[in-house]
Amino acid sequence: MKGFKIVVLAKQVPDTRNVGKDAMKEDGTVNRAVLPAIFNPEDLNALELALRIKDQNPGTEITILTMGPPRAAEIIREAMYRGADKGILITDKRFAGSDTLATSYAISQAVKKINDYDVVIAGRQAIDGDTAQVGPQVAEKLAIPQITYAEELVSINDQKIVIKRRLENGIEVVSCPMPVLITVHSSAPECRPRNAKHLMKFKYAKTALELEEASPIEASLVSERKYLNIQIWTVDDIQADVEWLGLSGSPTKVKNIENVILQAKESKVLTASDGDMNTLVKELIENHTIG
Repeated sequence: MKGFKIVVLAKQVPDTRNVGKDAMKEDGTVNRAVLPAIFNPEDLNALELALRIKDQNPGTEITILTMGPPRAAEIIREAMYRGADKGILITDKRFAGSDTLATSYAISQAVKKINDYDVVIAGRQAIDGDTAQVGPQVAEKLAIPQITYAEELVSINDQKIVIKRRLENGIEVVSCPMPVLITVHSSAPECRPRNAKHLMKFKYAKTALELEEASPIEASLVSERKYLNIQIWTVDDIQADVEWLGLSGSPTKVKNIENVILQAKESKVLTASDGDMNTLVKELIENHTIG
């Protein structure tokens, strides 16, 4: 059996566990410069699904595709350390402020440029938006079927893929012809850790922008070893219409932003006794917290 061509959509997101008062700009967009950046958790679940397909099917090639600022190349390297083969960063100032509609348009244009793929895999949603819209929108723009809430790979062959889905009240097993786009649920297996051999192989992988600040030795390594070259695609490279990108291509508008600061005023220590539990419930009912 031949290997498969897999594109994994990944996103570098702000760490929402460390959101401060300056996390949002006045125009309603995320102030990414002040927030720590991490690999979107469910995109790691998506990467693991791709890696399991690769484990079972020698010759499979995994391409990581991410859209973001130049520093987003960090998650491409992180994916390579875990088993991905190559990466593409789509970055351009004209992408700034894109909502899910504009983002899915840009990503779909990049996937069309890749052209040779069997499966596109993405996390169900990103923690900076929690919309779960980009994956399905990309599938629609590519005019391919989609499987959402994927939890486990059941089987895959040249004609179809079989996936177990995690639903609110149970599970569902579905089969689908390829090419197909799959979004992966957080209940799917966690991504494997970095592999020492992959880390040594790809630790000098860089984009052209990063090479401008690299040492001569690093630049020479990337020049000699083509697999260390992380490609950069701009708006022009993916042949996108700028009117459909950024703020101009984003019908979603933020009306108002309000900072809410939660403070603990008083605390009460309770035991596990029935008396303490009954007292707590009565207090919560009396002050209308519940009931």
